[in-house]
Amino acid sequence: MYRKFSADHIFNGYSFRQQEVLITDTAGVIVDLVCEQEAGDNIEKLNGILCPGFINVHCHLELSHMKGLVPKHTGLVDFVLAVVNERHFEEAEILSAIEIAENEMLQNGIVAVGDICNNTLTIAQKMKERLWYHNFIEASGFPPAFAELRFNRALDIYHNYAEKFPRNSIVPHAPYSVSPEIFAMINDFAGNRIITIHNQETAAENDFFEKGTGDLLRMYRQMGIDISFFKPSGKSSLQTWLPHFTKEKKMILVHNVFTSAADLSFSKLHAANCKLQTFFCLCPNANLYISNMLPDVNMLMQHSANIVLGTDSLASNDQLCMLEEMKTLQHHFKELELSTLLQWSTSNGSRALQMDNMLGSFEKGKKPGLVLIEGVEDLKLKKDAKAKRIL
Repeated sequence: MYRKFSADHIFNGYSFRQQEVLITDTAGVIVDLVCEQEAGDNIEKLNGILCPGFINVHCHLELSHMKGLVPKHTGLVDFVLAVVNERHFEEAEILSAIEIAENEMLQNGIVAVGDICNNTLTIAQKMKERLWYHNFIEASGFPPAFAELRFNRALDIYHNYAEKFPRNSIVPHAPYSVSPEIFAMINDFAGNRIITIHNQETAAENDFFEKGTGDLLRMYRQMGIDISFFKPSGKSSLQTWLPHFTKEKKMILVHNVFTSAADLSFSKLHAANCKLQTFFCLCPNANLYISNMLPDVNMLMQHSANIVLGTDSLASNDQLCMLEEMKTLQHHFKELELSTLLQWSTSNGSRALQMDNMLGSFEKGKKPGLVLIEGVEDLKLKKDAKAKRIL
């Protein structure tokens, strides 16, 4: 038994296809994409854009209980302090919020998630296998004296996930929260095929590494972290931390609000030398929520085709919806074509999470999910555009 779908537009993960019909089996496995004349009868005709399921490359599902708790536009330091100090709720409340958040992602057409984990609280929900996950277990600890202790803590959490799920990594939280010793352990860890890191989310991050100044000093003081050992590198954050990675891996840099053209040139050269494949993940609604700023998307596009999207967490976003991220980018960068945004959200995301053998595009044998986007005019997303899962 087959199902056949036509729509105003079909996006196959790479480009729009005209006057074609998508054929799947009843389980949603792609059989073919054929011209209308060859499709035969019993075609389900849909109004809108039919595309593969979305890949949310950066999320913090474990923070879903913090929705609306952190005021907007505080800046990164006060946001981090709020998350550290206010994330502790009763476990039942956290687990309920995790389930509600996953339901939201599922309904909004998301099929796979790169999820940041600092504990094991999301395991029970993920074991229901409603979405695909790559679990990124964060290691953090800036003072070198704590490196082994902090890495071993992350390793314990990693083993909890690895017992139940095939896709897991130990990753650095951010350049300002990870010591060179932990970076070295992460680089050498055999289980790491994909790394992700919060990169240059605030101007203070570059100030700290270049000159030893800036608002991060206030964060360390308020958290009681002794950084007397630290000596600034005289280089930007990215140019300071990226050389810690010397082995062939996928590297997902998240946020990139204060990444410069010089940083991008540096990353391209280093990646080529070390066989790193770098992806740049945009989370525009979280950037606006926290700092009311956005990365230079046009500059990123000039330097890299490997751009992907994420929602970040409900602590820094009003919803977990990839279409809303696309709307925000379309609003602020009007030259962006919808086909580009959709590619970032589908096939690019699946490559970043190494799930492109099964997700991200309408290709024979894949089971990428089918999403219908309604509310499109002249291949632009209207304000009320919605996405819903079809299969």
